[in-house]
Amino acid sequence: MTEKTSSQKSFKDRIPQDAREHMRAAREEMHKGFETLFPEGFVKHRRAAGKEMLMAWRSMIDAALERMEEKS
Repeated sequence: MTEKTSSQKSFKDRIPQDAREHMRAAREEMHKGFETLFPEGFVKHRRAAGKEMLMAWRSMIDAALERMEEKS
């Protein structure tokens, strides 16, 4: 196996561990803050809406792949 060059290093290799831990903690605290700002069901419905959008994109991609297969 070849060693990664500096341009091929992953995010974990480029960002120090303690910085990643601080970013993770900041994200968690922001999430907690949003939960206190919005009504109780907001986060649940936001996640459901996000899931529906992803499923819509998946359907569009599947349809595009089917059209490509029909043409070949």
